[in-house]
Amino acid sequence: MAEDLRAEMQEFLAVLQAAKNRLEYVTPNDWALILDKATRRSFAQGDQLIQLNKQNPNIIFVAKGSASIVSSRGWQIASVRAGEILGEMAFLEGTKPSATVVADAPVEVYFVSWAALHELFNLFPHLGSRFYRSVAVSLSRRLRQQISE
Repeated sequence: MAEDLRAEMQEFLAVLQAAKNRLEYVTPNDWALILDKATRRSFAQGDQLIQLNKQNPNIIFVAKGSASIVSSRGWQIASVRAGEILGEMAFLEGTKPSATVVADAPVEVYFVSWAALHELFNLFPHLGSRFYRSVAVSLSRRLRQQISE
């Protein structure tokens, strides 16, 4: 059982490090600390991972599959794939989600509560610094991608 979990985490770490919009400054040791606090969940195609304006105090890391980010008007404004993050804007602002996220196909994700992240950042300030920097760069890249499309 422990070997299966270790292999699963190693596989996910490889996905995280290869993703286009990855959190590039987060180290493998940081990921080990973060994922130790995570809960793995699965969603079927069409399931909502995040609902617009419904409190969801979690960061979500996509392990497998993809999901669409849908505006309040029902427009698909972006998509995320394995190795990418969801819920980071609400986390940064401490607010409710500004969009709905729907699974495009079966999706496996890791949920990490905001409280668990803040606890880790208090214990390991450099992890927090790398995490926030990575999220800022990821958001900047997503915005540039949206502008260029």
